[in-house]
Amino acid sequence: MAVRVEPQDFDIGAEIASLTSGRTDIGAVVTFTGTVRGAAGGQPITSMTLEHYPGMTEAELARVEAEAHDRWPLSASLIVHRIGELRPGDNIVLVIAASAHRHAAFEAAEFLMDYLKSRAPFWKKEARPDGNASWVDARESDTAAVERWHKRSAPKV
Repeated sequence: MAVRVEPQDFDIGAEIASLTSGRTDIGAVVTFTGTVRGAAGGQPITSMTLEHYPGMTEAELARVEAEAHDRWPLSASLIVHRIGELRPGDNIVLVIAASAHRHAAFEAAEFLMDYLKSRAPFWKKEARPDGNASWVDARESDTAAVERWHKRSAPKV
């Protein structure tokens, strides 16, 4: 299990290789990479600034990652989340879930992303070409996605 919150970009291939190198217990690796879109709500954006609460953010990500390991038989996992000012096309987040079997890896990766989108202590501000900027509000669909995980538990396979 590993969690990183950092301003620098990450190399997806290198992160997968590092997590899986020499591991013969892994039969499935599922990744999700989130990137900055060039528009939000039909309006162009020039940048997104991500802020966090140091210490609390890392602890919450580690807690959620540990919960994923409790719910599914994961061999390894990684969460990398960037902070600072990012431009359209830049990487924001990487989630890797590795398991002996694909179902566990897929479900764990989805679980982790649902929690990251709705519960992780990050704040996002989008800047527009006209110089205006606004904080991004939580979406009801993200909250609903995480609520479904409270209603079910995943069996260890």
